[in-house]
Amino acid sequence: MMDSDLTAEGISYQQSLTFSLQDISIHFPKQNVTSIIGPNGSGKSTLLKVLTNLLSQDKGIVAIGGIEVSKMNAKALARKMTMLSQVQNDDLDLNVRDLISHGRLPYRKWYEKLTNDDAEIIDWAISVTNLNDLQYQSIKQLSGGERQRAWIAMAIVQSPDILLLDEPTTFLDISHQLEVMELVRYLNKKLNMTIIMVLHDINQAAKYSDHLIVMQDGRVVQSGNPKQVFNKALFRDVFSIHVKISQEDGYLSFTPTGLVK
Repeated sequence: MMDSDLTAEGISYQQSLTFSLQDISIHFPKQNVTSIIGPNGSGKSTLLKVLTNLLSQDKGIVAIGGIEVSKMNAKALARKMTMLSQVQNDDLDLNVRDLISHGRLPYRKWYEKLTNDDAEIIDWAISVTNLNDLQYQSIKQLSGGERQRAWIAMAIVQSPDILLLDEPTTFLDISHQLEVMELVRYLNKKLNMTIIMVLHDINQAAKYSDHLIVMQDGRVVQSGNPKQVFNKALFRDVFSIHVKISQEDGYLSFTPTGLVK
């Protein structure tokens, strides 16, 4: 396995006349969970797309282990890094196992059949995501949480060093949110997978992340571990709210107390 450190150096990307990513330089610690937080429209999802070469930056370099992402072919990149977007196509006429099997495409030509090794990895992903009893059901019949686990399973059968998730708990009820977050923790702690995710729920970000990146208006304004980042000034200056910060079971959490006027 090559060095899988992911870095962005001097990234700028003009998305529209009114918004751009501006001079972003950031290192994502290997085998950590990093959450990107910030107000709506701060550029979090856009940054993920630049990191994965879905968007081409105007300036700067994104590299994995010193190799520029833009110079890697699509299959080589998919074997090192994969991203699960915020919205998936849940109308596909596939059962869970068939959906997950598509994650093995970077390891074979389009006309080649799945190998025994592929089948073993698919079985493993189904087991890890607790989908054994659902693997032959249509994805259309699954609950929101079950679908999200199926899409994550498809991503991890690519066996990437780095998994990027764009708001993986969006549209899920609280129990399924926690289910997904516990799966993320498992993938990181048990499989040493580097996780980079955009999260809307800042309390979840503080609990499940080793490292936080805070974005505002297309810039990275702060980064560090949750205890370094989580403070009243952050919420006042970035989120325009006053908060009460507390600690329970070793994790910081916040409660809004009012708007900044």
